[in-house]
Amino acid sequence: MAARVVATKRVLKEKIMGNLVAIVGRPNVGKSTLFNRLTQTRRAIVNEEAGTTRDRQYGKSEWLGREFSVVDTGGWVVNSDDVFEEEIRKQVLLAVEEADVILFVVDVMNGLTDLDTQVATILRRTKQPVIVVANKTDNYDLQYNAAEFYKLGLGDPNCVSAVSGSGTGDLMDLIVSKFRKENDEILDEDIPRFAVVGRPNAGKSSIVNAFIGEERNIVTEIAGTTRDSIYTRYSKFGFDFYLVDTAGIRKKNKVNEDLEYYSVVRSIRAIENSDVCILMLDATRGIESQDLNIFSLIQRNQKGIVVVVNKWDLVPNKDTKVIKTFEEAIRARFAPFVDFPIIFASALTKQRILKVLEEARTVYGNRTTKIPTARLNEEMLPLIEAYPPPSNKGKYIKIKYITQLPNTQVPSFVYFANLPQYVKEPYKRFLENKMREKWALTGTPINIFIRQK
Repeated sequence: MAARVVATKRVLKEKIMGNLVAIVGRPNVGKSTLFNRLTQTRRAIVNEEAGTTRDRQYGKSEWLGREFSVVDTGGWVVNSDDVFEEEIRKQVLLAVEEADVILFVVDVMNGLTDLDTQVATILRRTKQPVIVVANKTDNYDLQYNAAEFYKLGLGDPNCVSAVSGSGTGDLMDLIVSKFRKENDEILDEDIPRFAVVGRPNAGKSSIVNAFIGEERNIVTEIAGTTRDSIYTRYSKFGFDFYLVDTAGIRKKNKVNEDLEYYSVVRSIRAIENSDVCILMLDATRGIESQDLNIFSLIQRNQKGIVVVVNKWDLVPNKDTKVIKTFEEAIRARFAPFVDFPIIFASALTKQRILKVLEEARTVYGNRTTKIPTARLNEEMLPLIEAYPPPSNKGKYIKIKYITQLPNTQVPSFVYFANLPQYVKEPYKRFLENKMREKWALTGTPINIFIRQK
């Protein structure tokens, strides 16, 4: 009730997103193919560990106006003679804990196996909706083979062919119908939402504890949808924002999870429900593949970003040269997007943690930057005339007019040209870099569209 009282001055009925669909099943049933079909792209994170290659894929999908995340848990094979592989069991348990809808993929060609039965035993205990997907139903006769999957006790099998796309439209209809109704949460629309994200042991919990401190001057906590983000209202030292829950804040259920995979699943939810992401890096370990994965998630969701190099107190030599080298290494790994603040801090000693919040607030302001059309054309058109787009097939490209689109998530600009199809990505990056030099757009992605005059 306190949450409802506090947010009274100007409120927004906001629909909390964050529906998550997990694809589970034994190896070689076509999970990755189905993932690619649902997301219409291929997103893969590869992390090599001794004895096994793990391919974790996640992406965005949209159907009937509903956007949701899709996670392929992967059918891991380890050197084991056990029928029920330990690694697959971990992934199924994680999916059961985190997902809103679970797709249990089975293979019509090979029929029901002992491993399918054991996965189904776990899934029958969950309260989340489970959809049995009978994959590789490439012709009508094979649909009769799907009848044996009624033995799983999970309802009607849905016949699809992930390769050809047959039956996937009906499957998407069913997935969307299983989503819970979106909860209306009363959030102050003028207050930014910051999420602390990063790989395990990067210091997420420590910096959150440093933010809220022992005084714990918290106005309210607003619970979002089930297993979705929790908004903690922070208001002290001149700041006022919602701290979006991530893996470092909420208690994890007692499950023997793979921490790297777990951090990606939780990061998806935290990132989707935030305005600005505070990405934690470990100064003692440098930049690892998981950092790049989470950074790409932030970019894909078009969120603002502040990079925090935590545990800076543990670095022995902290002169200006070391800081500059570290900054250059971070920007090189995160290229081509390099216009974001980097702060060297320590959650343990609380060194520069207020600077983190100041930069996050600045980035949030940059996301709402409005540039007058007259100023845009005054600044950019002479530059474009001096450095025009390269000619293509003997045709010269002329950009005549620029304007900013209203009511967009991030600053978005339209450049009107006579031959927009010939303007390539390198020139768009050139325009973006020049705009970042002239206006305060640090930390926020921007969109540049080339349209027909």
